[in-house]
Amino acid sequence: KSIEKNYIYNLIYQIVAIIIPLITTPYLSRVLGAENIGIYGYALSISAYFILFGSLGIALYGKREIAYAQNDNQKYTKIFWELFILRALSMIVSLIVFYFLLIKGNNTYNLYYKILFFELIGELLDISWFFHGLEEFKKTVLRNLLIKLLSVICIFIFVKTKNDLYIYFIIYVLSILLGNLSLWLYLPKYLTRIKLKNLSIKKHIKETIILFIPQIAIQIYTVLDRTMIGYLVLDKSEVGYYTQGEKIIKLLLTIITALGTVMLPRIANEYSKGNNKKIENYLYKSFNLVYFLSFPLIFGLISLSKNFVPLFFGSGYDKVVPIINILTPIILLIGMSNVIGVQYLLPTKRQKEYTISVILGAIVNFIMNLFLIKYYKAIGASIATVFAELTVTLIQLLFVRKDLKIKSIVRNSFQYLFSSIVMFGFTYLLSKLILNNIISIIAQTFIGFIVYFVLLIIIKNDFIIEYINLIKLKIRRTYGKEKQ
Repeated sequence: KSIEKNYIYNLIYQIVAIIIPLITTPYLSRVLGAENIGIYGYALSISAYFILFGSLGIALYGKREIAYAQNDNQKYTKIFWELFILRALSMIVSLIVFYFLLIKGNNTYNLYYKILFFELIGELLDISWFFHGLEEFKKTVLRNLLIKLLSVICIFIFVKTKNDLYIYFIIYVLSILLGNLSLWLYLPKYLTRIKLKNLSIKKHIKETIILFIPQIAIQIYTVLDRTMIGYLVLDKSEVGYYTQGEKIIKLLLTIITALGTVMLPRIANEYSKGNNKKIENYLYKSFNLVYFLSFPLIFGLISLSKNFVPLFFGSGYDKVVPIINILTPIILLIGMSNVIGVQYLLPTKRQKEYTISVILGAIVNFIMNLFLIKYYKAIGASIATVFAELTVTLIQLLFVRKDLKIKSIVRNSFQYLFSSIVMFGFTYLLSKLILNNIISIIAQTFIGFIVYFVLLIIIKNDFIIEYINLIKLKIRRTYGKEKQ
């Protein structure tokens, strides 16, 4: 199966995932307001813990195990049903606890938790990990695109005032529920018949728990920020500011992390065949792609944020600007840890090192949150996030120092860093010369894009030159066929 095609499918989905919030966020931030956005973010952060504990580590583990067995229909059918039943049982326990803690009890957000109960049911039915393991990304991408487009239409039709927050929750939950249900339609084509007595669920428990531990740690420094701001700060608008700033960063990050989703099953499959040299080659290319995308995104965001935030979110969101600027380094850091952790350590069964790195990151995040949120609120949480991601990346680099050439990995980043700094100089100058926000953003983006690419071509960057030559070759082949 083609890595390029799978990456393109996944990238198309991630780009749409970026465009959709660019359409809905300005509308929702104005209609619902910062406080309601904060409540939405806080409630989702609570439900995320129940999904985490109900899912165990099965999504990552299942993707990897299916990839190992992707050429054996009987074997991967058996693995699928064993893991699905295990995940269903653990999700049912999570649903019961969620019901008695948040729905039966009296709390401020009881209505929203009742709606989010169906989010957990939707997650129970999620089998996207199975298709990712088989490297069948087209099906999951097309399904997600359709559901997301329907969600956008529903938001603009039904969410009209601040009182419609519950409708926004319903749209979100239905998109998950319907999206995950739709994948079951494809399933019969891939599975063969198997007897229930032949299934062995117990053998997977230990491995899923091993992968579940890092999932808890990751959740601590990705979701706990919002929970802690909501708990430690009375003004829920602070959660809203942090959610909106983090949203912009995470949207751009999806372009980079899309490769990890594609590469995990591919590297797992190569590892099962013992193709270590091929794995190493894939990893170096992944690092180059991370640098190529992350450095211009970091410097571009810093340059654009002051004009972009008021235009995008509306008035009253000025605090989002410093939050975005502080969070920008995590684009590079998460990109690098995605290559080392998700693309290398997990597929090659080095969960222990991966787990240690994310646990240390979670500890750093939690301790810094306790001190910084109290005094600096959402900005404090942003600083803690950067240090947490830095910890994870440095620890992972330490673990792979004997397997990969760290000096070469770091040295390869210099050309992208230099080109991005020069690009930043041009875009910063334009922001001072052009006063109109919209024109300034368009000009900065366009000129910045050209400057960055031209510089990489001038300095003969290997990554760019290689892909330019590949494009030329494909054009020649296509043109040659047409002439024949």
